[in-house]
Amino acid sequence: MFKLRMAILIITLACSSSSAAPPVRKYDDKGAPPFKVLKEGENPPLDANENFVVGPKYVPAPERKKVEGVPEGKVEQFEINSKETKLFNPGIARKEFGKVDPKNPKTLIVETHPIDYKRKIGVYIPAQYKEGTEAPFMVVHDGPGLGMRTVLDNLIAQKRIPPIVVISIANGGGDAQGHERGKEYDNMNGNYAAHIEDEVLPRVEKNYKVKLTKDPDGRAAMGNSSGGSAALIMAWFRNDLYHRVLTTSGTFVNQAWPFDEKYPDGAWGFHETLIPKEPKKSIRIFLSVGDSDLLNPNVMRDDMHDWVEANHRMAKVLKDKGYEYQYLFCRGQGHSIGGAQQQFLPHAIEWVWKGYAPKKDR
Repeated sequence: MFKLRMAILIITLACSSSSAAPPVRKYDDKGAPPFKVLKEGENPPLDANENFVVGPKYVPAPERKKVEGVPEGKVEQFEINSKETKLFNPGIARKEFGKVDPKNPKTLIVETHPIDYKRKIGVYIPAQYKEGTEAPFMVVHDGPGLGMRTVLDNLIAQKRIPPIVVISIANGGGDAQGHERGKEYDNMNGNYAAHIEDEVLPRVEKNYKVKLTKDPDGRAAMGNSSGGSAALIMAWFRNDLYHRVLTTSGTFVNQAWPFDEKYPDGAWGFHETLIPKEPKKSIRIFLSVGDSDLLNPNVMRDDMHDWVEANHRMAKVLKDKGYEYQYLFCRGQGHSIGGAQQQFLPHAIEWVWKGYAPKKDR
């Protein structure tokens, strides 16, 4: 009997300490937006503003292979100490995840402590850049890796995108509520965009003798998960700075902390109230999600933590409002959809930059 009780206890503890795998969703489930199913290995047309199903088998994009004779951009890296900055200094971290606020199920009670941190920055400068000229650029969250260097070389050489500078910025550490990454990426304000504008871009220009455009149409933000919601937050709250957004597994859910009465639903508010009710902004956005992406992976039960539903809702409100958007539903993929990105990322970068022209040519 003792052994039986111990076995039951072990099973109970194992079940309580691990979360169930997210369910696999189908593109034609109730509530999903209408999709066009593509052939395996096929990417959507560049002129489409629609919803597409890709996979479950993926073909690595040819742009990922080096091509003889294609000019190669250079990659540099530097570091910013939080002590040398004004915004996000000091950083924050938590010891425990936190508890649901009994007075408000939309937020957590989290105890944090201050931290110092170092932020690494990776910079890709295309071979075609001419010193002294204004360069369009793309900010990438959760850097500083630049594994897409060859993709950029090929797309630029084929004149499918302009010769962009790419600035890949590390987060301040941790994840979600109570950590520095969550404070930077998940909160609904323009603070992180201001940090990049005032404390990152000037260092890039000084260190590498590049001139970055002030034209918001020549600026893009890209990110995965909370980095994806951060990219849209930058373009939404600082639309004077960014017009182009590329997201994978975007965290358009309620993960903001601390609680802000003005935006009580966090990034879930984008599709719940902000995009439907506010005037259309100058934003061109690419969305993508996995068919088994995240579903309520924490203790909150506010019905605002389903990544697939959140991205479906984004596609619907973007279409209703007349935005330029493209949305991929990736079969056979979980959070971050790495396998699918091997196929579609060059297409996504090209789509996001479609229509760009320097001010003097417009």
